[in-house]
Amino acid sequence: MDGMHHHNGATSLPWTSLTALLLLIAAGSAYLLAAQHARRRNPARGWSTWRTTSFVTGLALLAVGLLPPLGSTAHTDFRAHMAQHMLIGMYAPLALVLAAPLTLLLRTLPTSTARKVTAILHSRPAGVLAHPATASALSTGSLAALYFTPLYNTASGQPAGHWLIHAHFLTSGCLLAHAIAGPDPAPTRPGVRTRLVYLGAAITAHALIAQAMYGGIFIDIHAPINQVQQGAEIMYYGGDIAELLLAATLITTWRPQRRTKTATTTRNPATSTPAPR
Repeated sequence: MDGMHHHNGATSLPWTSLTALLLLIAAGSAYLLAAQHARRRNPARGWSTWRTTSFVTGLALLAVGLLPPLGSTAHTDFRAHMAQHMLIGMYAPLALVLAAPLTLLLRTLPTSTARKVTAILHSRPAGVLAHPATASALSTGSLAALYFTPLYNTASGQPAGHWLIHAHFLTSGCLLAHAIAGPDPAPTRPGVRTRLVYLGAAITAHALIAQAMYGGIFIDIHAPINQVQQGAEIMYYGGDIAELLLAATLITTWRPQRRTKTATTTRNPATSTPAPR
């Protein structure tokens, strides 16, 4: 692990920052317009202000991660890069997914188009992507490939490489949050107990990667040792908090089915009646 290399990302930063800002504004505007349309289309149901707030919060977290000062510092400081990872890949995705963007989309599209989107959600490829095993492999498993091989150094050496890493973090993070505790429809999503098992495996893998990073085991990161170790601490503790939030979100959606027993009487079993359901 040697000094973190510098590249010409600083010269292109104003343009990339402006592009990122415009994309965030466009996403927020589209969501707000869709929410307004949903309220007008069905005033009785409306649209949750809490969902809208969650989406705006997610965009704000993305802005902190992508724009200066953190966005520019991450090009030369591994600790800032890891803080970006937490914001873009874990915290922002949870807030965005809890905003139920797919549900909002289905409520605002014409009926025929909404049916086509629903058919896509029920398709086999969508089911594979929305499965916690796939999402965990893309989100947590890919970290080993990124930091245990020259991939991170190669990607971070080019401005486009940074944005590819960001895009991967965001996409895989949203997939994981959706697969584990998303409010949007996911026809092939397994039960809560199964999702808790997958989340536990992802938490364990994330912690092991952070510990290996701190100890310099299998790590291939061109950055000062103190930066790598402090980045590992950010990954370890920041990841724990994000994953606990995800687990708490999942548990709040748990509605165990109550098992009813047929009421029996010892005096006259023939007159017994089933318990109300």
